Amino acid sequence: MTSRHSALDQFATWARKVVAHHGETLTGDPHSAEVFQFSTMSALLDGVYDGDITIEELLRHGDFGLGTFNRLDGEMIILDGVCYHLRADGSATVADPADRTPFAAVTHFTPSTTLTVDVPTSRADVLALIDQKVESHNLIHAIRVTGALSNVHTRTVKAQTPPYPPLTEASDGQAVKTFERVDGVLVGFRTPEFEQGISVAGYHLHFLDAARTSGGHVLDFTLDSGDVEISTASELHLRLPTSGPFLHADLAGEDVSAQIHHAEGGD
Repeated sequence: MTSRHSALDQFATWARKVVAHHGETLTGDPHSAEVFQFSTMSALLDGVYDGDITIEELLRHGDFGLGTFNRLDGEMIILDGVCYHLRADGSATVADPADRTPFAAVTHFTPSTTLTVDVPTSRADVLALIDQKVESHNLIHAIRVTGALSNVHTRTVKAQTPPYPPLTEASDGQAVKTFERVDGVLVGFRTPEFEQGISVAGYHLHFLDAARTSGGHVLDFTLDSGDVEISTASELHLRLPTSGPFLHADLAGEDVSAQIHHAEGGD
């Protein structure tokens, strides 16, 4: 018998394809989607961990995305219009609509390309497949990978207390977890290199298991089998905070790329 989550996933996939076709018919351009982003990655690097936009408002701008929560309290996944709060203990719950975020990016996920993986494939090889398939590396690509994974290595940041440390220090205390033989979904973006500091250049992915009860920021994974869906956007709507520490943050610090690499779990 088909599980409730499987049935919901099948319906969501069908609905996304219908919306994608409808949107392309209206605009004539399958790449006209918008990514809405609140604040910048460089602000997080400088310890700006409190924002004033609620999850309820964020969801008005998209049904798919990622980010974090105020106080840097864990990771965020938005999937099929539902926002999940991934905490340092590895658990995931539906976020409170009144929760707020200091950094998040969302879009209306309308996939135009689907790749099928039917043999065990490493993270590097999955990303290489995407790189080969996308039309341009200068556009923003939302990525959804759904399937069976032999392993997923994650980390999740812990809630911070003022005075906030910079992100490179906060991420050193991250909780690391490995999931083995798990079904689930990877959610995230492939962002152009020229957006480094505004966003995370390259790939930024979060994981949520099929039961929607656990997950985290992806460090590595092996996909045994599944589908890779790609939704391309050519518009970026960047909203900046208009009050608080952001106004005086150092957003042009040295070695931004190196700091992001460190904070995101790079070697």
